[in-house]
Amino acid sequence: MTILHNYVRTRVRVGNIAANYELLRRHGGHVLAVVKADAYGHGLVETGQALAGAGCDAFAVGSVAEGAALRDSGVAADIVSLLGPVLPEDDALLLEKGIIGFIHDFDQLARLGGRCAASGKTARVALKFDTGMSRLGFREADAPKLATLVAGMPGIAVAMVSSHLATADVPAAFDYVAEQGERFGRICRTLRASGLSFAGSLCNSAGILAHGSRFGFDTRRAGVALYGVNPFLGTDLESLGQGLLPAMETVTRIVSVHDLPRGASISYGRAFVADRDMRVAIVAAGYADAYSRSLSNQGFMCLSGRRVPILGRVCMQLTAVDVSGIDAVRPGDSIHLLGGQGPGAITADELAVWWGTIPYEVFCLFGLNPREFV
Repeated sequence: MTILHNYVRTRVRVGNIAANYELLRRHGGHVLAVVKADAYGHGLVETGQALAGAGCDAFAVGSVAEGAALRDSGVAADIVSLLGPVLPEDDALLLEKGIIGFIHDFDQLARLGGRCAASGKTARVALKFDTGMSRLGFREADAPKLATLVAGMPGIAVAMVSSHLATADVPAAFDYVAEQGERFGRICRTLRASGLSFAGSLCNSAGILAHGSRFGFDTRRAGVALYGVNPFLGTDLESLGQGLLPAMETVTRIVSVHDLPRGASISYGRAFVADRDMRVAIVAAGYADAYSRSLSNQGFMCLSGRRVPILGRVCMQLTAVDVSGIDAVRPGDSIHLLGGQGPGAITADELAVWWGTIPYEVFCLFGLNPREFV
């Protein structure tokens, strides 16, 4: 649910998302844009429409209901639900909106197949196989039985067969990527030998950048890289993500500016005590605004192109920062929690490190704040 009443604003540059899509498409294959979880907090409808305008003809969402929302926004392209029909009511919505649902077990398949038989409708599905994530999916040994079952279900049309790489962004674990690729290749060959025709999909963002030419499966799922995150940042393969553009920045307002004398503490628990005379700004952002309390006494905000350190504990709606040496800081001034201008700009990767998380969570949580599309 959107956080309705605060001073935080998340700005999304949908043009940068479209540019990242073009960059990823140049790596080859059919690129399916992953816009699940409200486009990683960037806005499902706005992101979907921008990508459709850039020529994207296939999208992946989370739930079937999210796919229905994208369809109702006017997107006519293929929409794939990565969670698939979890509940019986999802089956009807999937059929009504023409959404391709991931199917990960036999019970789910039987339920949807029964719905199709009763209604006389056909469901396009993507068969999900577990090749090493151990979350959801059929096993390799299930492939012959699955092919036989699907052949006896006239209401089920297999559009895609998919799996997910566990270590595509970990160069030290590329051997495991190879194992998963080989396993998935065998699964696809077994299913095709039975007469099924479908697109194979294995690569995620890191897979597109580092493994796409190795596997050559038809459809590649572009996720976090669409939003400007280089999955290989800080590794020897960092250059593979060169050119990706950040699409999100988050700003708020300064509430108060005052002196903090040496020896004085600030915020709860006296977690910070000034070792010198300081000038501090109190910022309208806290954990109620999806600005994590784990940033207490660590990390920075960006003010006028300079980084200012967080002082003391992050509160529910307020956080203190050190603005010593920065002239003319006043209540009402803007300050960046993410992004900013000049050398002080804060990247999602840096914020995630201070936060103790990953950029995905930063985006999803900041996206709960009121958004502006620029």
